[in-house]
Amino acid sequence: MQSRVHPLPRRYAVDPRPLAERYAAVRALTLDLCRGLAPEDMAIQSMPDTSPVKWHLAHTSWFFEHFLLEPHAPGYRSFHPDYGYLFNSYYYSVGAMHPRPARGLLSRPLVADVIRYREHVDNRLQELMARRGGDEDLTALVTLGLNHEQQHQELLLMDVKHLFSLNPLKPAWREQSKATPSSAAPPLKYLTRGGGPVSIGHAGAGFAFDNETPRHQALVPAHAMAARPVSNGEYREFIRAGGYRTPELWLSDGWATVQKEGWDRPLYWSEDMTAEFTLGGMQELDAAAPVVHVSYYEADAYARWAGARLPTEAEWESLAAEQPVAGNFLDSGLFQPAASGEGPTQLYGDVWEWTASPYTAYPGFKPLSGSLGEYNGKFMANQLVLRGGCCVTPADHVRASYRNFFYPQQRWQFAGLRLAKDA
Repeated sequence: MQSRVHPLPRRYAVDPRPLAERYAAVRALTLDLCRGLAPEDMAIQSMPDTSPVKWHLAHTSWFFEHFLLEPHAPGYRSFHPDYGYLFNSYYYSVGAMHPRPARGLLSRPLVADVIRYREHVDNRLQELMARRGGDEDLTALVTLGLNHEQQHQELLLMDVKHLFSLNPLKPAWREQSKATPSSAAPPLKYLTRGGGPVSIGHAGAGFAFDNETPRHQALVPAHAMAARPVSNGEYREFIRAGGYRTPELWLSDGWATVQKEGWDRPLYWSEDMTAEFTLGGMQELDAAAPVVHVSYYEADAYARWAGARLPTEAEWESLAAEQPVAGNFLDSGLFQPAASGEGPTQLYGDVWEWTASPYTAYPGFKPLSGSLGEYNGKFMANQLVLRGGCCVTPADHVRASYRNFFYPQQRWQFAGLRLAKDA
């Protein structure tokens, strides 16, 4: 079934580099992230929430093929008649799709076939861009596709980390260096914030996803925000104090999840809480680095134990908007200890930070037209917003208005927390 593709808002077309150059760079980076992975690594699915590397490579190519080449390249025929079924993710208006939990059962097509598929799509799309250079509608669609692929770059690394963590050999995605762990993070301090109306949402310069719009005013009370995220060392004290054994600290669903899953520490921590599994293999736990791979339930329980709460996304964005963006995409794949100073630190590019805000539409939100309207809007239920970006977030995705979202029980993403308090 052919999708309906409509022109996107012009803000999607803003980018300083030539489109063909940016397209080639983003697509090449995805393949570079696979450097060192064997075909055996790329075909396995470690749990229903993850996808095989091979599937990520094929799905991002299908996105360009379906939403750009099929409707805009005269005479284009799909690379394979079954790839639309195999590599559609969740676009129900497009047609049927292979079940997500069964993506790891697809031994065929081979990885080599998927690479040929990518090359075919790249060649045809470069030809299309060359013929229609300066076409604003095409530029907008390509730009959205590239940002979509960048999201899958982050997902790919999240999924590889989870997959390798289940292997008794604890393999490294890529060997990485790490400085000597710090003994302690700077003392936790709170920054007083006045109340009143604040403007949040994308300001209109450069790319943004539809769920970041429209920009609007939100009312926030006077409050205080922690200057840095919660550290590994602080979270370890919560565990030692019996945090996972104290039901009154937990939301009802959270306590039920802890009991069902047998959680007693963050995902990837060793049993003795001295080491953690990273993209570079097992590493000594850095007490000063932000705690990561905790669920919303764990973040909320810790905040309650600490006599605080999680911030709302409006509180978080109003603070972050005043700070320069400094992402560190794949900067050693590990976290940097918090720096001391007067203002907030580590707002960007270390760890996604859970907020207390449900993932819902902003006032006046309008999803994209046609099948692309399924991109974000239909997920606005039962999920919580995270802010800030992490060490594997593409650098140009790290901005104050970016809204990530996950279900409260999920923790394979690079998620931590920053505390807030009422005034």
